[in-house]
Amino acid sequence: MRVLLLGGTTEAGKLAAALATAAVVATYSYAGRTAMPVAQPLPTRVGGFGGVAGLVQYLRAEHVTHVIDATHSFAAQMSRNAVLACAETGTQLIAFERPPWIEGPGDNWRDVGDIEAAVAALPDMPARIFLGIGRQNLAAFAARPQHFFLLRLVDAPVAPLPLPNAEIVLARGPFTLQGDLALLRDRSISHVVAKNAGGDGARAKLDAARVFGLPVILIARPQQPERRVAHSADEVMRWLGHSERLEV
Repeated sequence: MRVLLLGGTTEAGKLAAALATAAVVATYSYAGRTAMPVAQPLPTRVGGFGGVAGLVQYLRAEHVTHVIDATHSFAAQMSRNAVLACAETGTQLIAFERPPWIEGPGDNWRDVGDIEAAVAALPDMPARIFLGIGRQNLAAFAARPQHFFLLRLVDAPVAPLPLPNAEIVLARGPFTLQGDLALLRDRSISHVVAKNAGGDGARAKLDAARVFGLPVILIARPQQPERRVAHSADEVMRWLGHSERLEV
């Protein structure tokens, strides 16, 4: 058995530890979007594969038998490539999916379908927006220059921001409720924009928004092709033939 773990999430790191503990021959793959990725207890590769054809070549060259897709919920292209490449090579595939966040009592959420809809949902009057979406889709929000945007990024951007009025906070999750309460309060944030990534590592901003009664614009996950899905590390390890009790 040779496993390729497509990672970049907190859960992927925990799966990497489980694979290492179980002495499974595996490689952890980072997309390469952060300058200093978290060290893993597995051999690590960084960077893309070159589309479906490149991933097919890698799976064959490395004799990969199983692929675990534990990428971010919004890494849609990588996930689609994994489905197609595994189908072409006959490689077994499972995706680890975090359950999406669900609105609860006290929340003031507006669900939107994509980045463009999130931009359209912003108020017309100047507001102070916590834009918790990473750095890949910032340019779309340049259409609303009247707003102040607070960005929380893992790495400092190498190019000028497309937003005329923005502040960057450099930080790596998981984040805490107390920390995000202070962040929203100290910057006088009036709205939160986030991707519905699920999981515990980035939920604190939504809980902080509830405490302050702030509106949240929540971007829905992109559609994924049909594939086998697990919602816990236990399920993934059982799929690989290991039954150790794990927590993710």
